Amino acid sequence: MGSTAATDALDAITTSVAALYRVVDSRRPSEESCSDPLRQLADDCLDGLAELARMDARSAALKVRLTDTFVEATRAMASPAVSPHEQSEADMGLVAELACVLTVSERAAGAFLQETRQLTTALPLTLAALQAGTISWQHARIMVEETTDVPPAAAAALEAHFLDPDAVNAARGCPVGDLVPSRFRAKARSWRERHHPVSIEQRHRTSVQDRRLEFAPDRDGMAWLSAYLPADAAASIWNRATDAARALQNPSEPRNLSQLRADTAATWLLAGVAEGVPSPKAQVLVTVPVLSLLGATEETAVLDGYGPIPPSMARRLVADGATSFHRVLTDPRVGAPLEIGRASYRIPAAMRQWLRLRDGKCPFPGCNNQSLDTEADHVLAWHDGGATGISNLGQPCRKHHRLKHTTGWTPIGASRDAPPGWVAPSGRRYASERYDWEPPWMPYPITGPPGMAHPADGPDYLTDADLHQGTHHATGADLPVNLLPVDPLPEWETWIAA
Repeated sequence: MGSTAATDALDAITTSVAALYRVVDSRRPSEESCSDPLRQLADDCLDGLAELARMDARSAALKVRLTDTFVEATRAMASPAVSPHEQSEADMGLVAELACVLTVSERAAGAFLQETRQLTTALPLTLAALQAGTISWQHARIMVEETTDVPPAAAAALEAHFLDPDAVNAARGCPVGDLVPSRFRAKARSWRERHHPVSIEQRHRTSVQDRRLEFAPDRDGMAWLSAYLPADAAASIWNRATDAARALQNPSEPRNLSQLRADTAATWLLAGVAEGVPSPKAQVLVTVPVLSLLGATEETAVLDGYGPIPPSMARRLVADGATSFHRVLTDPRVGAPLEIGRASYRIPAAMRQWLRLRDGKCPFPGCNNQSLDTEADHVLAWHDGGATGISNLGQPCRKHHRLKHTTGWTPIGASRDAPPGWVAPSGRRYASERYDWEPPWMPYPITGPPGMAHPADGPDYLTDADLHQGTHHATGADLPVNLLPVDPLPEWETWIAA
């Protein structure tokens, strides 16, 4: 970035700040031109905060550009390094000066330099969104982290999925910038797991070798005990401890849920048999593509409250008949959920399970509370004429359930496939977060060898229209009558939770 462009960007930010101060200073409750001056003042403050958030993003983008230009200019002035050692020393000096001017540690400066390099060389859509103020610096850092150590094509595909509205199968729901960073991280990690060029089976076999239990002393006579485990084991332990903790709650119990969960787990580990501690079975949803369940593809399954898991793990959970896990099959054409296992045939239970599947967590913007910690609730209250159906149900956590009934926050717009959005007391609307269902990878190419490409990536793979029409879109060839293998669990077809 040239000095003129940098100066223009700084002038624009300065002008915006000055304008915001004028707006805030000029708005007072005594304004006679406004029928509700306090409401106008509050709205102006919210508008100002939103603009400041955009300015923070633009400032971060300018910081990236200035850093990149500083590096280029410094290296252009330096004498060519004649050895790796000299190059390392030159880089060390560059990082040191960057750390001094930013007043950060050299380690933090080095990390920022790596992020700058990734944004300016491999993530043009992310840097453009940051410059436009539509995503925050935290969102940009997450994009950098999730595209690190993947091939350039895979990084570009992940970036396009979330930031290019014209991309094939672009992300659904609210824009990336409207997601709190932790929720964007969860969605980006999920997409990366499904599309990583190295299969999740292969990566899981490597990572499972690193499982361990760790102990870390802390202040005030406390310590942390953490376990790095396969996702199915960790999720089952967490949900089982949560259910046990809830069972112990009563008016005379002084401990909160977090304390009960910790005490329950400690009792189980120390006593072996938990005396006086209930031991319920965890109830975990496992969403499995039909063809993956049959072993015909290696698509990832989804473990409720965690995210993508290897298909072998999902097949094992289903084959073992584990009563702690509910099997959810997805449509082999479009990837949407079809039904929940017949163990939950009764309509009220099926509706609750469908809500868990549709929402995945509390639908309030930015909330991370998992589906086991939520409560089914009418969007339009029953006494106001609301029906008991999926399109009029949400599953807020206890905190946001209480928020709905005690404040002006109102859920709106639920549907069969999407959780409700929310309207704030100020009148501002916040869209719901939605799961990115994807069409599966079909394993039956008409020509050429099978591969891992998405159906839309080439002429050798079947599309949704192909399956409906019975012919291949590129060759016009008739599709085999028995295209799919026989389902060893045919009962899933007998009941659709819709």
